[in-house]
Amino acid sequence: MIEVKQLGKVYAGKVTEQPLTDLNFRVEEGEMVAVMGPSGSGKSTLINLLATLDQPSWGSILMEGIDTSTFKRKETTRFRRETLGIIFQEFNLLDSLTLGENMLVPLMLSGKKTKLAREEMLHLAKRLQIDELLDKQVDEVSGGQRQRAAIGRALIHAPRLMLADEPTGALDFQATKHVMELLAELNAAGMTMVIVTHDPTVASYCNHVLFLKDGNIQTELFRDEPRRIFFQRVIESLSLLGGDEHQLSTIRPT
Repeated sequence: MIEVKQLGKVYAGKVTEQPLTDLNFRVEEGEMVAVMGPSGSGKSTLINLLATLDQPSWGSILMEGIDTSTFKRKETTRFRRETLGIIFQEFNLLDSLTLGENMLVPLMLSGKKTKLAREEMLHLAKRLQIDELLDKQVDEVSGGQRQRAAIGRALIHAPRLMLADEPTGALDFQATKHVMELLAELNAAGMTMVIVTHDPTVASYCNHVLFLKDGNIQTELFRDEPRRIFFQRVIESLSLLGGDEHQLSTIRPT
């Protein structure tokens, strides 16, 4: 579904942004891929490029054989609305709306009838355990509850491709496990996913892990064993990569 060829990104005059250099990888349809690496390795830059929120300096990103850099503005908007679900690290919820209204936005933009849209929203909210918070304003709930609403907004229109930047960063261990089980269920039903994460627990649910360092892919793992064993392989790879203190000090048993 996604083929990245010789992808590069540099930021003129920005020393805080990690450039990417000649990335090559594939994400097959139905895969659940984690992107890991030390802070500043280029993970968020990559997810922004895949989401067409930024343009590469060179190389190409092919979505089903079509180079996304050739999209015109209307094509880009349609691609994001119809194909993508995006979970942002900073939630990006609209403060003027309730949690439920935030979740409904993609369905309203697609023209779905209000009654059906609300039924779908309530069903997903129950699965995310925020159905009793739907009438709350964004500033009335915790960071973890905002994160689950942001996840719901990204999933509600059943996108074919979900992109996520630290989707469980604001969640505790039990909430992380609950959300990842939901994402794994949706992936098993055919949704392709690319997830940026620091958390080996999150990565252990995936079947393919890319490890970035200094803007390059250092190694890849493919899962062909039980999740607990794959979890250990992820930790070992992070250690060899020189994972930062945050990654290696917050590891929790799966």
